[in-house]
Amino acid sequence: MAQDAASADDQETAPDITVTGYRVSLENAVNKKKKSDQIVESVSAEDIGKLPDASIAESVARLPGLTSQRLSGRSNSISIRGFAPDFSTTLLNGREQTSTGDNRAVEYDQYPSEVINQVNVYKTPMASIVGQGLSGTVDLRTIRPLEAGKRVFSIGARGSYADLGALNAGSKSTGWRANMVYVDQFHNDTIGLALSASYLDESYQTEEFNAWGYPTGPSSNLVIGGSKSYNTSSRLKRFGLQGTLELRLAPNLTSTFDGFYSDFKDDNIKRGIELPLWWSSASLAPAYTASGGFVTNGTFTGVKGVVRNDAFQRHAKLYSFGWNLDYKGDDGWDAMLDVSHSRTNRNELALETYSGTGRGAVGATDSIGFTSGTTGTVFSHGINYGDYSQILLTSPQGWGGNQTAVDGTRIIGGQDGYYNDRIVQDRLYQVRGEVTRHFESPLESVTAGLNYTNRSKSLRPDEYFIGLTANTTGTVSVPVPAQYQLGTTNLAFLGLGPMISYDPLALLEGGVYKLVANPYGDVVVKSYKVSESLMTGYLQGNLRADVGSAQLTGNFGAQVIVTNQESTGASAVYLGNNLNGSPNIGTAVRTASHDYVDVLPSLNLALRFPSDFVIRFAAAREMIRPRMDDMRASASFGYNYATVGAINYAFVTGGSGNPDLEPWRANAVDLTFEKYFGTKGFVGLQFFYKDLKSYIYNSDVVIPTSSLALAAPAAGSVIGPDAVLNIPVNGTGGSLYGVELATTLPFGELVPALNGFGITGGVSYTETKIKPNPGGAAEDLPGYSKWVANGTLYYENGGFNLRGSARYRSTFVGEVSGFAANRTRRRAASETIIDAQIGYDFQPGSALEGLSLYVQGQNLTEEPFVTYNPGDPRQVIDYQNYGRRFLAGFTYKF
Repeated sequence: MAQDAASADDQETAPDITVTGYRVSLENAVNKKKKSDQIVESVSAEDIGKLPDASIAESVARLPGLTSQRLSGRSNSISIRGFAPDFSTTLLNGREQTSTGDNRAVEYDQYPSEVINQVNVYKTPMASIVGQGLSGTVDLRTIRPLEAGKRVFSIGARGSYADLGALNAGSKSTGWRANMVYVDQFHNDTIGLALSASYLDESYQTEEFNAWGYPTGPSSNLVIGGSKSYNTSSRLKRFGLQGTLELRLAPNLTSTFDGFYSDFKDDNIKRGIELPLWWSSASLAPAYTASGGFVTNGTFTGVKGVVRNDAFQRHAKLYSFGWNLDYKGDDGWDAMLDVSHSRTNRNELALETYSGTGRGAVGATDSIGFTSGTTGTVFSHGINYGDYSQILLTSPQGWGGNQTAVDGTRIIGGQDGYYNDRIVQDRLYQVRGEVTRHFESPLESVTAGLNYTNRSKSLRPDEYFIGLTANTTGTVSVPVPAQYQLGTTNLAFLGLGPMISYDPLALLEGGVYKLVANPYGDVVVKSYKVSESLMTGYLQGNLRADVGSAQLTGNFGAQVIVTNQESTGASAVYLGNNLNGSPNIGTAVRTASHDYVDVLPSLNLALRFPSDFVIRFAAAREMIRPRMDDMRASASFGYNYATVGAINYAFVTGGSGNPDLEPWRANAVDLTFEKYFGTKGFVGLQFFYKDLKSYIYNSDVVIPTSSLALAAPAAGSVIGPDAVLNIPVNGTGGSLYGVELATTLPFGELVPALNGFGITGGVSYTETKIKPNPGGAAEDLPGYSKWVANGTLYYENGGFNLRGSARYRSTFVGEVSGFAANRTRRRAASETIIDAQIGYDFQPGSALEGLSLYVQGQNLTEEPFVTYNPGDPRQVIDYQNYGRRFLAGFTYKF
């Protein structure tokens, strides 16, 4: 093609220039974008086993129109074109993957960056890609050893440092990671082998303010209702293995085996003091200050603080295997068979433990001064929360009251903590066959394929109240045994000083605490199992034709997807409490299934001019299947008793998932204008429009009670004829449209004196008119930011490399973990993240040839993650300070 000829000319005029490192990564990405018929963004490794950033998510979040949400200060999920991660899918070597989250969205922490050679983000679909998303599809590609064509052995290591220090007693501010990559070819390049291994043990620190909320207080002024804030220390351990074996069985027949394994452990210790304020028996002193209807400072008296030592653990093992047989015929026929399996086993434990001055009404109270503003609330105090003789293991607020489990075990006088273990299993099997016929005509080829995918996901909650073993009378509090005392943790960022510290898991294992199974029905109905069977047939034609001096390439086709989904769960009916205060509950197993068919046509066209100018047009029907937890069959019902006339009615209300839920669907159009500079740089302007034909939102629906499995109501009552349930439903959507400006520009192409300097990045503006509730106001989609911008300015020459990156997103609706690990949506403030890196690659001929050294700084401006009540940034709900991180490391390639 014309652009290939231009590239050849460039090489002939400058044969002495060898481009390496980051510039190679950018040129590979530009070349991928230029040759593709779809609208695609790409990240390529600088070298084998060396992505440009410390993580996959960090690299992908720098692409035009993409951004990320941070967890513990690190990027782990991706938003594409203003949509939350739920609206995209992630493939590994073209295969669908299970996830470590509650939904389909992949969390990129699971994948070591060293095992990934390229990441392609397809913003428009085409018929031959199975498992596509509505906002886009992320395809992670590992090394193909025969394609690499040479032997490589690479090792690397790095150390990390969190400049907030070790916030919690027993935590660390430092960490490390190491990796190895081996690639080789054997038997006259007919056998290829690639092996990768990566291990990391890194620490993250967070100063985490959280407000209960801001109710209407004195004189109609809003005031903080309470606070649950922590020093949070995270320790992330991950061991990853990836292997590929390629066998060229014949010149036109290749067999490929892929395997990937990840053992992931994210352990968090959270220590802080929960302060019940306005929403408690505490009193706000008259001498407070209010401004603009908001209490900015004052003092609460009679505060009974709850000292928290909590542990949160997320452990997951991911297995992924695939086998591919690829035939490239010399008679115009190609064929492919692919079989794969992916599974994830995950445990997510949230363990809360409480301490204070005494149980219930016993013990001293505190006077808590407070100052609230746009960075959260800072407190003053009188009690020494680091005094082990005064702060005892107990239930300071008497939360939970008396509880009796089915087996007769009891806690009295309030719970001393809570134990919630969420056990998740995710399984996926996929079989795919494909045949392609090539022609010598503008219709270059036709591809037909059939894919079968079977996926199941289940959740089983394991929940207990925690009680002190020594508390047999309901009045006992005990000091932390000496062998478990870990000194103190300083809550200086909150103004609360030191607090007692211990390992709550050690106390549980040591018998200080006992577990009492939670008998309430809301635990039962959290469990579910959802399974899907999808049969996807597709037909795609590929075009290549001359149009005057230009060339038209592209593809057109359609997918037909036949879906069968089934869900099993428990339904529970609350019948009131028994004499012990525990609930009487009726339960039943509920199973439901649903079938539907989707037809997804797609068109991608690229008009390529000799001047390296490309115009692209794409149109498609897009879809993403519902969240799997929204499809659960589990449900909870309660009786509201009322007398109508002479009849005592038990009216049924409740909530559930929806096994009949169908996908989000949209019609999409894209138009882009791109100017390339060979394969080294480009400038592109992208326009896109999505019309959401189906939206998923929660709504109250009325169904006949005769269709429900209900336990008998109270004696003398009659069940009402209809039940009102709050469930996720399919409704009409709205539109989302925007424009993206992107560039990769090596300055040396324009001014030779600036050789080695360059810039890459983009800015996007997205507008949304989504009305999820019929007749309601337009709302922002989760993850939607109106403005997203990112840019990297770099210099690379003579082995030296220097990069500075900025990433900005305007305010958005973010998802955080709420009570009982449930997802909670909150309005997040805009944020700008600044990173930088400097390094040196020893040049050919040097005694250290193959060695690269680098130093990185992340979040250099200490940008916090902030959420607040809409309309008033003073009503801060979350203010999380992650501090800066510094990394130093090396890679050495033999």
